[in-house]
Amino acid sequence: MKTLLTEAELQAGVARMALDIATAYGERPLTIVGVLTGSIVLLADLIRQLDMRLRVGVLQASSYRSGTTRGQLTINSEMMLNVTGRDVLVIDDIFDTGHTLVEVVAKLKELSPTSVKTAVLLRKHGRQEVDFEPEFVAFEIPDEFVVGYGLDYADQYRNLRYLAALEPEDLADDRT
Repeated sequence: MKTLLTEAELQAGVARMALDIATAYGERPLTIVGVLTGSIVLLADLIRQLDMRLRVGVLQASSYRSGTTRGQLTINSEMMLNVTGRDVLVIDDIFDTGHTLVEVVAKLKELSPTSVKTAVLLRKHGRQEVDFEPEFVAFEIPDEFVVGYGLDYADQYRNLRYLAALEPEDLADDRT
Protein backbone atom coordinates (compact mmCIF):
# COMPACT_ATOMS: atom_id res chain seq x y z
CA MET A 1 0.00 0.00 0.00
CA LYS A 2 1.07 3.55 -0.58
CA THR A 3 -0.08 6.44 1.58
CA LEU A 4 -2.19 9.03 -0.28
CA LEU A 5 -3.25 11.19 2.67
CA THR A 6 -1.77 11.24 6.16
CA GLU A 7 -3.82 11.41 9.33
CA ALA A 8 -2.95 15.11 9.69
CA GLU A 9 -3.95 15.85 6.09
CA LEU A 10 -7.27 14.05 6.58
CA GLN A 11 -8.03 16.02 9.74
CA ALA A 12 -7.19 19.32 8.02
CA GLY A 13 -9.44 18.43 5.06
CA VAL A 14 -12.34 17.52 7.34
CA ALA A 15 -11.91 20.80 9.24
CA ARG A 16 -11.98 22.77 5.95
CA MET A 17 -15.11 20.95 4.83
CA ALA A 18 -16.78 21.54 8.23
CA LEU A 19 -16.10 25.27 7.88
CA ASP A 20 -17.64 25.26 4.39
CA ILE A 21 -20.71 23.41 5.69
CA ALA A 22 -21.11 25.75 8.67
CA THR A 23 -20.82 28.76 6.38
CA ALA A 24 -23.41 27.36 3.95
CA TYR A 25 -26.00 26.56 6.64
CA GLY A 26 -25.36 29.41 9.08
CA GLU A 27 -27.74 29.24 12.02
CA ARG A 28 -30.17 26.79 10.39
CA PRO A 29 -30.45 23.42 12.17
CA LEU A 30 -29.12 20.53 10.14
CA THR A 31 -30.01 16.85 9.88
CA ILE A 32 -26.96 14.82 8.92
CA VAL A 33 -27.46 11.39 7.40
CA GLY A 34 -24.37 9.21 7.23
CA VAL A 35 -24.18 6.44 4.65
CA LEU A 36 -22.99 3.28 6.38
CA THR A 37 -20.47 1.80 6.69
CA GLY A 38 -17.76 3.78 4.95
CA SER A 39 -18.73 7.18 6.33
CA ILE A 40 -18.50 6.25 10.03
CA VAL A 41 -15.06 7.75 10.66
CA LEU A 42 -15.76 10.87 8.59
CA LEU A 43 -19.17 11.30 10.24
CA ALA A 44 -17.68 11.15 13.75
CA ASP A 45 -14.87 13.58 12.96
CA LEU A 46 -17.06 15.97 10.98
CA ILE A 47 -19.85 16.40 13.53
CA ARG A 48 -17.29 17.22 16.22
CA GLN A 49 -16.10 20.07 13.99
CA LEU A 50 -19.58 21.54 13.51
CA ASP A 51 -20.60 24.04 16.17
CA MET A 52 -24.27 24.20 15.22
CA ARG A 53 -27.59 22.57 16.04
CA LEU A 54 -27.70 19.20 14.34
CA ARG A 55 -29.27 15.78 14.43
CA VAL A 56 -27.50 12.67 13.21
CA GLY A 57 -28.98 9.59 11.58
CA VAL A 58 -27.69 6.83 9.34
CA LEU A 59 -28.79 4.67 6.48
CA GLN A 60 -27.13 1.71 4.89
CA ALA A 61 -26.52 1.69 1.16
CA SER A 62 -24.49 -1.02 -0.42
CA SER A 63 -23.77 -2.16 -3.93
CA TYR A 64 -20.58 -4.10 -3.32
CA ARG A 65 -20.93 -7.76 -2.50
CA SER A 66 -17.24 -8.61 -1.95
CA GLY A 67 -14.03 -6.81 -2.71
CA THR A 68 -14.69 -4.71 -5.80
CA THR A 69 -17.62 -6.63 -7.30
CA ARG A 70 -20.57 -4.28 -7.86
CA GLY A 71 -24.09 -5.60 -7.45
CA GLN A 72 -27.63 -4.22 -7.10
CA LEU A 73 -27.83 -1.19 -4.80
CA THR A 74 -29.80 -1.78 -1.63
CA ILE A 75 -30.80 0.99 0.78
CA ASN A 76 -31.86 0.26 4.33
CA SER A 77 -33.19 3.41 5.98
CA GLU A 78 -34.73 1.88 9.12
CA MET A 79 -32.28 3.72 11.40
CA MET A 80 -32.72 7.09 9.71
CA LEU A 81 -34.34 10.10 11.35
CA ASN A 82 -37.48 11.80 10.08
CA VAL A 83 -36.25 14.32 7.49
CA THR A 84 -39.57 15.88 6.46
CA GLY A 85 -39.28 19.68 6.39
CA ARG A 86 -35.60 19.66 7.36
CA ASP A 87 -32.31 20.65 5.75
CA VAL A 88 -30.49 17.36 5.15
CA LEU A 89 -26.80 16.80 4.53
CA VAL A 90 -25.85 13.32 3.31
CA ILE A 91 -22.33 12.26 4.33
CA ASP A 92 -20.55 9.59 2.32
CA ASP A 93 -16.99 8.37 2.15
CA ILE A 94 -16.28 8.47 -1.58
CA PHE A 95 -17.84 9.76 -4.77
CA ASP A 96 -16.73 7.18 -7.33
CA THR A 97 -19.23 6.40 -10.11
CA GLY A 98 -21.85 8.44 -8.27
CA HIS A 99 -24.66 5.90 -8.52
CA THR A 100 -24.98 5.31 -4.77
CA LEU A 101 -25.18 8.99 -3.86
CA VAL A 102 -27.68 9.74 -6.63
CA GLU A 103 -29.99 6.97 -5.45
CA VAL A 104 -29.67 7.92 -1.78
CA VAL A 105 -30.51 11.56 -2.58
CA ALA A 106 -33.50 10.45 -4.68
CA LYS A 107 -34.80 8.29 -1.81
CA LEU A 108 -34.40 11.14 0.67
CA LYS A 109 -36.20 13.60 -1.60
CA GLU A 110 -39.22 11.28 -1.55
CA LEU A 111 -39.44 12.05 2.20
CA SER A 112 -40.07 15.81 1.61
CA PRO A 113 -37.04 17.47 3.20
CA THR A 114 -36.58 21.23 2.80
CA SER A 115 -33.24 20.60 1.09
CA VAL A 116 -30.76 17.81 0.44
CA LYS A 117 -27.05 18.44 -0.07
CA THR A 118 -24.13 16.05 -0.06
CA ALA A 119 -20.64 15.95 1.43
CA VAL A 120 -17.97 13.40 0.63
CA LEU A 121 -14.49 12.83 1.92
CA LEU A 122 -13.17 11.84 -1.51
CA ARG A 123 -14.05 12.54 -5.14
CA LYS A 124 -12.30 10.10 -7.43
CA HIS A 125 -11.25 11.44 -10.83
CA GLY A 126 -12.25 9.61 -14.01
CA ARG A 127 -14.96 7.33 -12.61
CA GLN A 128 -18.12 9.44 -12.54
CA GLU A 129 -21.03 7.95 -14.50
CA VAL A 130 -23.82 10.29 -13.38
CA ASP A 131 -24.74 13.94 -13.93
CA PHE A 132 -24.36 14.93 -10.27
CA GLU A 133 -21.78 16.73 -8.14
CA PRO A 134 -21.47 16.65 -4.35
CA GLU A 135 -21.72 20.14 -2.83
CA PHE A 136 -18.89 19.58 -0.34
CA VAL A 137 -15.70 17.62 -1.11
CA ALA A 138 -12.71 17.33 1.22
CA PHE A 139 -10.26 15.81 -1.29
CA GLU A 140 -9.91 15.04 -4.99
CA ILE A 141 -8.02 11.79 -5.59
CA PRO A 142 -6.75 9.82 -8.59
CA ASP A 143 -8.50 6.70 -9.87
CA GLU A 144 -6.97 4.24 -7.43
CA PHE A 145 -8.54 1.75 -5.03
CA VAL A 146 -8.28 3.39 -1.62
CA VAL A 147 -8.65 2.13 1.93
CA GLY A 148 -8.44 3.52 5.43
CA TYR A 149 -10.30 6.20 7.35
CA GLY A 150 -13.49 4.13 7.04
CA LEU A 151 -12.99 2.78 3.51
CA ASP A 152 -12.41 -0.92 3.11
CA TYR A 153 -11.38 -3.72 0.81
CA ALA A 154 -13.12 -7.03 1.60
CA ASP A 155 -14.12 -5.64 5.03
CA GLN A 156 -10.52 -4.85 5.98
CA TYR A 157 -8.46 -1.67 6.48
CA ARG A 158 -11.31 0.61 7.71
CA ASN A 159 -9.35 1.25 10.90
CA LEU A 160 -6.30 2.82 9.24
CA ARG A 161 -5.79 6.41 10.43
CA TYR A 162 -4.55 7.40 6.96
CA LEU A 163 -5.76 6.91 3.40
CA ALA A 164 -3.82 4.39 1.32
CA ALA A 165 -3.99 3.18 -2.26
CA LEU A 166 -3.85 -0.57 -2.68
CA GLU A 167 -1.30 -1.90 -5.11
CA PRO A 168 -2.37 -4.59 -7.63
CA GLU A 169 -0.75 -7.30 -5.48
CA ASP A 170 -2.78 -6.08 -2.47
CA LEU A 171 -6.01 -6.45 -4.46
CA ALA A 172 -5.03 -9.96 -5.51
CA ASP A 173 -4.34 -10.92 -1.87
CA ASP A 174 -7.91 -11.53 -0.65
CA ARG A 175 -7.50 -12.26 3.07
CA THR A 176 -11.11 -13.13 3.78
